[in-house]
Amino acid sequence: MARASNVFPRVTDRVLPFAARASGASIWDSSGRRYLDGSGGAIVVNVGHGDRQVVEAMSRQAGSIAYSHGTQFTTESLERYASRVAPLLPLEEARLYPVSGGSEAVETALKIARTYHVATGRSSKHKVIARLGSYHGNTRGALDASGRASLRRPYSAWLGPAVHVPAVYEYRCPWDEHDSGCGARHAELLDKVIREQGPDTVACFIAEPVVGAALGAVAPPSDLWPAVQEVCRAHGVLLIADEVMTGFGRTGRWFGSDHWGLRPDILTAGKGVTSGYWPFGFAATAGAVFDAIAPTGFVHGFTYSHSAVGAAVADAVLTRLQAEDLVEASRRKGESLLAQLRAALGDYPCVGDIRGLGLMVGVELVADRSSKRPFRRAERITEQVVGAAKAEGLLVYPSTGGAASGDGDVIMMGPPFVITDDEIAELVALLGRALGAVPGLRGPGSE
Repeated sequence: MARASNVFPRVTDRVLPFAARASGASIWDSSGRRYLDGSGGAIVVNVGHGDRQVVEAMSRQAGSIAYSHGTQFTTESLERYASRVAPLLPLEEARLYPVSGGSEAVETALKIARTYHVATGRSSKHKVIARLGSYHGNTRGALDASGRASLRRPYSAWLGPAVHVPAVYEYRCPWDEHDSGCGARHAELLDKVIREQGPDTVACFIAEPVVGAALGAVAPPSDLWPAVQEVCRAHGVLLIADEVMTGFGRTGRWFGSDHWGLRPDILTAGKGVTSGYWPFGFAATAGAVFDAIAPTGFVHGFTYSHSAVGAAVADAVLTRLQAEDLVEASRRKGESLLAQLRAALGDYPCVGDIRGLGLMVGVELVADRSSKRPFRRAERITEQVVGAAKAEGLLVYPSTGGAASGDGDVIMMGPPFVITDDEIAELVALLGRALGAVPGLRGPGSE
């Protein structure tokens, strides 16, 4: 009898196949079965699997020096990467604090915001404002900022200080004046909450430029970010753009902020920074924020921050994104994917909305399209579709609980930017088959 695994897995309700190899937009398991990676893992892989130039850069750096502590040395790879990526960031004179991933980047950003206010003599400013229907990570501070109820619930006794404003969710906008000033209305609500809390107590506002895992590729109204930025500036509240999912070309621009000319004070990055080849991310600050903190220092740190190998991998991924014009590919292929999904699935009564920017796309499933009534969460529609898609050889990503009731089902797609036109067509066909395989989901023409 085979010995049970000693691994504490991410999921405990099913046995996972062994991933054996990957190339481009495909993964093969140990039995030789191919899966089209329609989600890039967790919307992570952008330059594609099996890129030899990235792997070779990783090997070269590890062969030179794999680790040095961030308080003892800097490294050529880290300095080179920071100098190359800084001009691309929507920040003035950007400074990078490298970490091991998105949650750490958000924790770092929140601490930077607090430290900045203490350093500038405004130590009363400590509160974090975020959104309902948001996700910023699973460490305690990041989870507290997150507004995704299902992830907060098991740890609610540990959470509480963060203040939340309503989600920006155009498909389920509650206001009669929808399509006319929704962004300004959200900015007014943020302004109201800051005033109620006391501007002298609010340190920062954090949000994703395009909402990712919590709501499923929800872009804001065009007037939102300029108005929100103005509110934050007026109250001396630092604006943190969480670009962990939206950064590095995912939305068809280098950063989601670029779509609206947003200039945050702090930006967080992860996922596509290294395309999944190495656990690496960063919190980046505007130069003025760093300059205020530098004289007194920043009480913070991780053993694996400022990684030489991580920076080398990130640098190689940046090179691939630029050399192959993959950010533009994300924009163009995303438009194609959206058009094909709308043509193939738009008449399904169970499909309420098909949305996204670049290769960050969501398909929202509903029990009744005319009323936008969601399926009950207990039906686990998303989980059924994800399972059916995997059985068809397609990997997609789940987003659940986004409706006000805690119900809601969205299937997210975020394939590698190297996905081919034929593979996009394959993705659409396989998703259609997966929807047809789930009881209770009705296809086109059904009653």
